[in-house]
Amino acid sequence: MRVACPRRTILLSTNTSWNITNFRAGLVRALVAHGFEVVAASPVDDHTERLTEIGCRHLPLRMDNKGTNPLQDAALLLRYMRLMRRERPDVYLGWTIKPNIYGSLAARLLGIPVINNVSGLGTAFLRNGWLTRMVRLLYRLALSRSACVFFQNRDDRDLFVRSHLVRPEQARLLPGSGIDLKRFAPVPSAPRAVSDGPAFILVARLLWDKGIREFVEAARCVKSRVPQARFQLLGFLDVENRSAVPRDAVRSWVQAGTIEYLGQTDDVRPFIAAADCVVLPSYREGTPRSLLEAAAMGKPLITTNTPGCRDVVEDGVNGWLCRVKDAEDLAEAMLRFCSASDEQKMEMGRQSRLKAEREFDERLVIEAYLDTIGRILRQEPIGSQSPVT
Repeated sequence: MRVACPRRTILLSTNTSWNITNFRAGLVRALVAHGFEVVAASPVDDHTERLTEIGCRHLPLRMDNKGTNPLQDAALLLRYMRLMRRERPDVYLGWTIKPNIYGSLAARLLGIPVINNVSGLGTAFLRNGWLTRMVRLLYRLALSRSACVFFQNRDDRDLFVRSHLVRPEQARLLPGSGIDLKRFAPVPSAPRAVSDGPAFILVARLLWDKGIREFVEAARCVKSRVPQARFQLLGFLDVENRSAVPRDAVRSWVQAGTIEYLGQTDDVRPFIAAADCVVLPSYREGTPRSLLEAAAMGKPLITTNTPGCRDVVEDGVNGWLCRVKDAEDLAEAMLRFCSASDEQKMEMGRQSRLKAEREFDERLVIEAYLDTIGRILRQEPIGSQSPVT
């Protein structure tokens, strides 16, 4: 008599359900297609119901994303432990700071293999102080027994290795969260009036660290020379983050005619398609999703010469790089775009699409995860034999 093998369970956790449905949906579907039961632990938000649509069973998990209270974080660790004792997953996958730290610590205490993804260093790493020191200590404790820690750019990987937060043999690179090249594809531009100026769009959570202030200051500068130029912001307001842009600030920019605020959306494609150039003057990223989406849709890009961002843009080829926290340099890059010919802009967009196809296909990310999970379950060394190193 043949005995059926039990179904393997993968537990994944991020700080929002939105993060899973927007960035991990392809991975979830692939895991389900390979016979895994996928369980997602995250706070309840407007995107939680969509998790069942992509194949997840959802477990509500309370999490204070912006808090630094040790008692609350200890309570989160206990919640992770209770959840994992009940579910007994075969592998735990973590993204974002608190799931990477407290989820990994809980899994370590229970003997559950862990795969982490450091998708960006966040506000805590952009400033030097007690919070940065505490986060580094917690990362060192949490990641020390992880089977694999994925990074989205070499700068972040090298920083973690150099700071002894991970060992070299644990650390591997991924091309960001990858991009679905079929879903994000170039579309013909809508006809424009001769009098219409170029449309620049910044797609991101509205955090100061994304370079929102520099974008607005650069917009004022460019408008003084190209009055018909348009500047748009698309993204979440009132986010739970210490770096959040106040709603009143956005309202004042709109009233002054400096920018257009487009609100938030579950589908950025029509907005990217309608823009001429996608801008992200971020202070630091893992690999910015908005630039990947824009590159896949064949758009010229302008971003900062900083970790993560510069991995998507080749200066002068598919866009321009500017200095971090420098609105004047950003404005100069925008003015270069304004003065470029239609043929130059089209060629930059074509180069963006080629770069997305060559380096950022979502399938590379999925294959790396499936390979690593398979090696863990077979109790094989992971090492550098996996497809993305």
